[in-house]
Amino acid sequence: MSPGTPATGRAADLALALALADAADAVTLPRFRAVDLRVERKPDRTPVTDADTACEDRLRAVLAERRAGDAVLGEERGGHLGTGRVWVIDPIDGTKNFSRGVPVWASLVALVDDGRPVVGVVSAPALGRRWWAAQGEGAFTRDPARGVEEGRLAVSGVGDLADAYASTTDLDHWRALDRQEQWLALTRACWESRAFGDFWHHCLVAEGVLDVAVEPAANTWDLAATQVLVEEAGGRLTDLTGAVRPDGGDSLTSNGLLHDAALALVARQG
Repeated sequence: MSPGTPATGRAADLALALALADAADAVTLPRFRAVDLRVERKPDRTPVTDADTACEDRLRAVLAERRAGDAVLGEERGGHLGTGRVWVIDPIDGTKNFSRGVPVWASLVALVDDGRPVVGVVSAPALGRRWWAAQGEGAFTRDPARGVEEGRLAVSGVGDLADAYASTTDLDHWRALDRQEQWLALTRACWESRAFGDFWHHCLVAEGVLDVAVEPAANTWDLAATQVLVEEAGGRLTDLTGAVRPDGGDSLTSNGLLHDAALALVARQG
């Protein structure tokens, strides 16, 4: 929080982030599994749909109206993290899933204040789930299937990697970086491993369902919202040098107890 920002201001920021998530859902969910969905490839060969761009444009319009003095960084329209207040948007995290009709995708909205994520919302309407957090206020979820409208999140108490459940996104990411042995070393040290990937495994760490999640390559918009969510649930999110930041290019998320042991296996140098 920047000096002089009142607590009531942070509550208003969270309320706006939740409203932005509502606006995102209103754009993305009607386009999910739409027969006329348009899918293109960006220069980095990752997919982008008409829903991605329409969603980000809608959120930028809301922010221009309600927070005209704040900067915006989005996956599709760009921007810079910089200093001060920056809203960070990933209109659809899990676009490959979205484009193939897999319901595991979400819109991510974060407020980063002087480089530190302070508000985060993850909305996964096709799953019927939402997660949110604000610095110093705890992390929460809505899970209608279990009758939970506002349940507080807490990470697991697993303290030994041998008992840990770990996740990554895709083994090929590790292979492309010539670092797959690091992920395999972590899986050998853990009880079980999966590839839930994207936003979901960070949220599952915050829920205490997973204990460790590792991304060998990630962007600021992938991590800003989930960083504050995990931290407010009692866990840690760092890059793979151990620095606490959403813009380090990769990430390790954990319940905190296992962080150093996991980092020793997957760390990169500088």
